[in-house]
Amino acid sequence: MQRSLLRLTSPRRRSLFLFVMAAPAALHVAVFALYPILRGVGFSLFQMNLMQPWLHRFICLRNYTDALADPEIRHSLIVTLIFTLGCVTAELVLGFCLALLLWPDSRFNRVATTLMLVPITVTPIVVGLIFRALLDPSFGLIGYWLVHAHLAPPQGLLGDTRTALPTMMVVDVWEWTPLVALILLAALKALPSDVLDAAEIDGADHVRRLRLIILPMMLPALFLVLVLRVTDVFRTYDIVFAATAGGPADSTNLLMLSAVKQGLLFFDIGYGSAISILMTLCIVLMAAVIMLTLRRMDRRFNES
Repeated sequence: MQRSLLRLTSPRRRSLFLFVMAAPAALHVAVFALYPILRGVGFSLFQMNLMQPWLHRFICLRNYTDALADPEIRHSLIVTLIFTLGCVTAELVLGFCLALLLWPDSRFNRVATTLMLVPITVTPIVVGLIFRALLDPSFGLIGYWLVHAHLAPPQGLLGDTRTALPTMMVVDVWEWTPLVALILLAALKALPSDVLDAAEIDGADHVRRLRLIILPMMLPALFLVLVLRVTDVFRTYDIVFAATAGGPADSTNLLMLSAVKQGLLFFDIGYGSAISILMTLCIVLMAAVIMLTLRRMDRRFNES
Protein backbone atom coordinates (compact mmCIF):
# COMPACT_ATOMS: atom_id res chain seq x y z
CA MET A 1 0.00 0.00 0.00
CA GLN A 2 2.78 2.40 0.95
CA ARG A 3 4.73 1.55 -2.23
CA SER A 4 1.59 2.15 -4.33
CA LEU A 5 1.17 5.58 -2.79
CA LEU A 6 4.80 6.44 -3.43
CA ARG A 7 4.39 5.56 -7.14
CA LEU A 8 1.66 8.19 -7.54
CA THR A 9 2.59 11.53 -9.04
CA SER A 10 2.37 14.66 -6.93
CA PRO A 11 -0.94 15.96 -8.47
CA ARG A 12 -2.57 12.55 -7.95
CA ARG A 13 -1.41 12.39 -4.34
CA ARG A 14 -2.84 15.87 -3.81
CA SER A 15 -6.17 14.83 -5.39
CA LEU A 16 -6.27 11.70 -3.21
CA PHE A 17 -5.54 13.79 -0.12
CA LEU A 18 -8.35 16.25 -0.94
CA PHE A 19 -10.75 13.37 -1.60
CA VAL A 20 -9.95 11.77 1.75
CA MET A 21 -10.37 15.10 3.56
CA ALA A 22 -13.72 15.86 1.86
CA ALA A 23 -15.14 12.34 2.22
CA PRO A 24 -16.44 12.73 5.84
CA ALA A 25 -18.26 15.97 4.97
CA ALA A 26 -19.75 14.44 1.81
CA LEU A 27 -20.83 11.36 3.78
CA HIS A 28 -22.43 13.59 6.43
CA VAL A 29 -24.39 15.54 3.80
CA ALA A 30 -25.48 12.34 2.05
CA VAL A 31 -26.70 10.65 5.26
CA PHE A 32 -28.24 13.57 7.13
CA ALA A 33 -29.44 15.85 4.29
CA LEU A 34 -29.73 14.06 0.95
CA TYR A 35 -31.17 10.77 2.23
CA PRO A 36 -34.03 12.38 4.25
CA ILE A 37 -34.96 14.55 1.27
CA LEU A 38 -35.06 11.53 -1.04
CA ARG A 39 -37.15 9.60 1.52
CA GLY A 40 -39.51 12.58 1.73
CA VAL A 41 -39.84 12.63 -2.07
CA GLY A 42 -40.64 8.91 -1.96
CA PHE A 43 -43.29 9.33 0.77
CA SER A 44 -44.89 12.23 -1.10
CA LEU A 45 -45.71 9.98 -4.06
CA PHE A 46 -47.87 7.68 -1.95
CA GLN A 47 -51.17 7.92 -0.15
CA MET A 48 -49.71 7.10 3.26
CA ASN A 49 -51.82 7.72 6.35
CA LEU A 50 -50.67 5.88 9.45
CA MET A 51 -54.27 5.76 10.72
CA GLN A 52 -55.38 4.03 7.51
CA PRO A 53 -52.52 1.69 6.52
CA TRP A 54 -54.81 -0.40 4.30
CA LEU A 55 -55.13 2.58 1.92
CA HIS A 56 -51.36 2.82 1.31
CA ARG A 57 -50.86 3.08 -2.47
CA PHE A 58 -48.88 4.90 -5.16
CA ILE A 59 -50.68 8.08 -6.35
CA CYS A 60 -47.81 9.82 -8.22
CA LEU A 61 -48.15 13.65 -7.93
CA ARG A 62 -51.67 13.84 -6.50
CA ASN A 63 -50.41 15.01 -3.07
CA TYR A 64 -48.68 17.94 -4.81
CA THR A 65 -51.73 18.91 -6.86
CA ASP A 66 -53.95 18.60 -3.78
CA ALA A 67 -51.56 20.81 -1.78
CA LEU A 68 -51.43 23.47 -4.51
CA ALA A 69 -55.24 23.47 -4.74
CA ASP A 70 -55.79 23.50 -0.96
CA PRO A 71 -56.97 26.97 0.20
CA GLU A 72 -55.47 26.38 3.65
CA ILE A 73 -52.02 25.63 2.19
CA ARG A 74 -52.21 28.65 -0.12
CA HIS A 75 -53.12 30.82 2.88
CA SER A 76 -50.17 29.38 4.84
CA LEU A 77 -47.86 30.07 1.89
CA ILE A 78 -48.97 33.73 1.75
CA VAL A 79 -48.54 34.10 5.53
CA THR A 80 -45.08 32.50 5.30
CA LEU A 81 -43.99 34.79 2.45
CA ILE A 82 -45.17 37.90 4.37
CA PHE A 83 -43.43 36.66 7.51
CA THR A 84 -40.19 35.90 5.62
CA LEU A 85 -40.11 39.17 3.69
CA GLY A 86 -40.85 41.30 6.76
CA CYS A 87 -38.41 39.54 9.09
CA VAL A 88 -35.48 39.34 6.65
CA THR A 89 -35.87 42.97 5.53
CA ALA A 90 -36.04 44.29 9.10
CA GLU A 91 -33.16 42.09 10.29
CA LEU A 92 -30.95 43.11 7.36
CA VAL A 93 -31.58 46.86 7.79
CA LEU A 94 -31.32 46.87 11.60
CA GLY A 95 -28.36 44.45 11.56
CA PHE A 96 -26.44 46.62 9.10
CA CYS A 97 -27.13 49.77 11.15
CA LEU A 98 -25.95 47.99 14.31
CA ALA A 99 -22.83 46.75 12.53
CA LEU A 100 -21.99 50.31 11.41
CA LEU A 101 -22.46 51.60 14.98
CA LEU A 102 -20.23 48.85 16.41
CA TRP A 103 -17.57 49.18 13.70
CA PRO A 104 -15.21 51.57 15.59
CA ASP A 105 -13.05 49.66 18.04
CA SER A 106 -13.82 50.78 21.59
CA ARG A 107 -14.44 49.19 24.98
CA PHE A 108 -18.16 50.04 24.87
CA ASN A 109 -18.55 48.43 21.44
CA ARG A 110 -16.73 45.28 22.56
CA VAL A 111 -19.06 44.95 25.57
CA ALA A 112 -22.13 45.65 23.43
CA THR A 113 -21.02 43.04 20.88
CA THR A 114 -20.72 40.46 23.65
CA LEU A 115 -24.17 41.28 25.05
CA MET A 116 -25.68 40.90 21.58
CA LEU A 117 -24.97 37.19 21.79
CA VAL A 118 -27.60 36.72 24.53
CA PRO A 119 -30.75 36.49 22.31
CA ILE A 120 -29.02 34.07 19.93
CA THR A 121 -28.17 31.64 22.73
CA VAL A 122 -31.82 31.21 23.78
CA THR A 123 -33.66 28.31 22.15
CA PRO A 124 -36.41 29.60 19.79
CA ILE A 125 -39.14 27.58 21.50
CA VAL A 126 -38.13 29.15 24.83
CA VAL A 127 -38.26 32.59 23.20
CA GLY A 128 -41.78 31.83 22.03
CA LEU A 129 -42.86 30.77 25.53
CA ILE A 130 -41.23 33.84 27.13
CA PHE A 131 -42.98 36.29 24.80
CA ARG A 132 -46.27 34.40 25.15
CA ALA A 133 -46.06 35.01 28.90
CA LEU A 134 -44.84 38.61 28.57
CA LEU A 135 -47.62 39.56 26.13
CA ASP A 136 -50.46 37.81 27.96
CA PRO A 137 -53.25 40.39 28.54
CA SER A 138 -54.11 38.99 32.01
CA PHE A 139 -50.75 38.77 33.74
CA GLY A 140 -48.03 39.54 31.18
CA LEU A 141 -45.43 42.10 32.20
CA ILE A 142 -45.86 43.87 28.84
CA GLY A 143 -49.28 42.71 27.64
CA TYR A 144 -51.17 43.69 30.80
CA TRP A 145 -50.03 47.32 30.65
CA LEU A 146 -50.44 47.59 26.88
CA VAL A 147 -54.09 46.53 27.18
CA HIS A 148 -54.75 48.91 30.09
CA ALA A 149 -53.11 51.75 28.15
CA HIS A 150 -55.35 50.91 25.15
CA LEU A 151 -52.26 50.23 23.03
CA ALA A 152 -53.27 46.61 22.37
CA PRO A 153 -56.60 44.84 21.74
CA PRO A 154 -58.38 43.37 24.81
CA GLN A 155 -57.36 39.82 23.85
CA GLY A 156 -53.68 40.83 23.65
CA LEU A 157 -51.25 41.27 20.76
CA LEU A 158 -51.03 37.52 20.17
CA GLY A 159 -54.79 37.00 20.46
CA ASP A 160 -55.92 39.34 17.68
CA THR A 161 -55.79 38.38 14.00
CA ARG A 162 -54.58 41.87 13.01
CA THR A 163 -51.62 42.04 15.42
CA ALA A 164 -50.53 38.40 15.91
CA LEU A 165 -48.39 38.09 12.77
CA PRO A 166 -46.63 41.51 13.11
CA THR A 167 -45.95 40.68 16.77
CA MET A 168 -44.36 37.34 15.85
CA MET A 169 -42.24 39.14 13.25
CA VAL A 170 -41.00 41.54 15.95
CA VAL A 171 -40.10 38.57 18.17
CA ASP A 172 -38.14 36.90 15.37
CA VAL A 173 -36.37 40.18 14.55
CA TRP A 174 -35.47 40.61 18.25
CA GLU A 175 -33.84 37.20 18.38
CA TRP A 176 -31.97 37.06 15.06
CA THR A 177 -30.95 40.67 14.28
CA PRO A 178 -27.82 40.29 16.48
CA LEU A 179 -26.66 37.34 14.34
CA VAL A 180 -27.03 39.43 11.18
CA ALA A 181 -25.20 42.32 12.85
CA LEU A 182 -22.31 40.09 13.94
CA ILE A 183 -21.84 38.62 10.44
CA LEU A 184 -21.92 42.08 8.84
CA LEU A 185 -19.64 43.48 11.55
CA ALA A 186 -17.06 40.78 10.78
CA ALA A 187 -17.29 41.73 7.09
CA LEU A 188 -16.81 45.43 7.95
CA LYS A 189 -13.75 44.63 10.09
CA ALA A 190 -12.23 42.71 7.15
CA LEU A 191 -12.48 45.63 4.69
CA PRO A 192 -9.06 46.93 3.54
CA SER A 193 -8.39 50.11 5.50
CA ASP A 194 -6.09 51.56 2.81
CA VAL A 195 -8.96 51.73 0.30
CA LEU A 196 -11.21 53.50 2.83
CA ASP A 197 -8.42 55.89 3.82
CA ALA A 198 -7.72 56.70 0.15
CA ALA A 199 -11.41 57.48 -0.44
CA GLU A 200 -11.48 59.74 2.62
CA ILE A 201 -8.36 61.60 1.44
CA ASP A 202 -9.98 62.06 -1.99
CA GLY A 203 -12.87 63.86 -0.29
CA ALA A 204 -15.57 61.17 -0.42
CA ASP A 205 -18.16 61.75 2.31
CA HIS A 206 -19.72 58.98 4.44
CA VAL A 207 -22.64 58.37 2.08
CA ARG A 208 -20.44 58.07 -1.03
CA ARG A 209 -18.01 55.75 0.76
CA LEU A 210 -20.92 53.60 1.93
CA ARG A 211 -22.57 53.45 -1.51
CA LEU A 212 -19.51 53.16 -3.75
CA ILE A 213 -16.98 51.25 -1.63
CA ILE A 214 -18.40 49.56 1.46
CA LEU A 215 -21.59 48.05 0.02
CA PRO A 216 -19.95 46.62 -3.15
CA MET A 217 -17.20 44.96 -1.11
CA MET A 218 -19.77 43.52 1.32
CA LEU A 219 -21.87 41.75 -1.31
CA PRO A 220 -20.53 38.25 -0.39
CA ALA A 221 -21.44 38.84 3.28
CA LEU A 222 -24.87 40.16 2.29
CA PHE A 223 -25.43 37.08 0.15
CA LEU A 224 -24.51 34.84 3.09
CA VAL A 225 -26.86 36.71 5.44
CA LEU A 226 -29.77 36.73 3.00
CA VAL A 227 -29.52 33.03 2.16
CA LEU A 228 -29.10 32.04 5.81
CA ARG A 229 -32.02 34.12 7.06
CA VAL A 230 -34.41 33.41 4.16
CA THR A 231 -33.80 29.68 4.56
CA ASP A 232 -34.24 29.82 8.33
CA VAL A 233 -37.23 32.17 8.45
CA PHE A 234 -39.13 30.38 5.69
CA ARG A 235 -39.07 27.12 7.68
CA THR A 236 -39.79 28.71 11.06
CA TYR A 237 -41.78 26.43 13.32
CA ASP A 238 -40.88 26.28 17.01
CA ILE A 239 -41.05 29.96 17.99
CA VAL A 240 -44.51 30.44 16.40
CA PHE A 241 -45.80 27.09 17.65
CA ALA A 242 -44.84 27.98 21.23
CA ALA A 243 -46.34 31.48 21.08
CA THR A 244 -49.55 31.08 19.04
CA ALA A 245 -49.68 27.50 17.65
CA GLY A 246 -50.69 29.07 14.33
CA GLY A 247 -53.65 31.07 15.67
CA PRO A 248 -55.72 33.04 16.10
CA ALA A 249 -57.85 31.95 13.12
CA ASP A 250 -54.73 30.69 11.26
CA SER A 251 -53.31 34.24 11.09
CA THR A 252 -49.84 32.88 12.02
CA ASN A 253 -50.22 29.43 10.52
CA LEU A 254 -46.91 29.17 8.67
CA LEU A 255 -46.29 26.54 5.99
CA MET A 256 -44.01 24.54 8.30
CA LEU A 257 -46.78 24.34 10.90
CA SER A 258 -49.16 23.01 8.26
CA ALA A 259 -46.67 20.32 7.22
CA VAL A 260 -46.07 19.25 10.82
CA LYS A 261 -49.82 19.17 11.56
CA GLN A 262 -50.44 16.96 8.54
CA GLY A 263 -47.62 14.59 9.47
CA LEU A 264 -47.73 14.42 13.27
CA LEU A 265 -51.32 15.43 14.10
CA PHE A 266 -53.30 13.85 11.25
CA PHE A 267 -50.58 11.20 10.50
CA ASP A 268 -50.88 11.88 6.75
CA ILE A 269 -47.22 11.26 5.98
CA GLY A 270 -47.60 11.47 2.19
CA TYR A 271 -49.41 14.82 2.19
CA GLY A 272 -47.10 16.30 4.84
CA SER A 273 -44.04 15.17 2.87
CA ALA A 274 -45.42 16.81 -0.28
CA ILE A 275 -45.81 20.13 1.58
CA SER A 276 -42.23 19.81 2.89
CA ILE A 277 -40.84 19.16 -0.60
CA LEU A 278 -42.75 22.18 -1.95
CA MET A 279 -41.18 24.25 0.84
CA THR A 280 -37.71 23.01 -0.16
CA LEU A 281 -38.35 23.97 -3.78
CA CYS A 282 -39.49 27.46 -2.69
CA ILE A 283 -36.29 27.90 -0.65
CA VAL A 284 -34.10 26.79 -3.58
CA LEU A 285 -35.95 29.20 -5.87
CA MET A 286 -35.53 32.14 -3.48
CA ALA A 287 -31.82 31.35 -2.98
CA ALA A 288 -31.33 31.29 -6.77
CA VAL A 289 -33.09 34.66 -7.14
CA ILE A 290 -30.91 36.19 -4.38
CA MET A 291 -27.73 34.80 -5.97
CA LEU A 292 -28.61 36.08 -9.46
CA THR A 293 -29.61 39.51 -8.13
CA LEU A 294 -26.42 39.99 -6.11
CA ARG A 295 -24.27 38.71 -8.99
CA ARG A 296 -25.88 41.27 -11.29
CA MET A 297 -25.27 44.01 -8.70
CA ASP A 298 -21.63 42.87 -8.37
CA ARG A 299 -21.12 43.14 -12.14
CA ARG A 300 -22.72 46.59 -12.22
CA PHE A 301 -20.53 47.87 -9.38
CA ASN A 302 -17.38 46.48 -11.00
CA GLU A 303 -18.21 48.04 -14.36
CA SER A 304 -18.99 51.47 -12.85
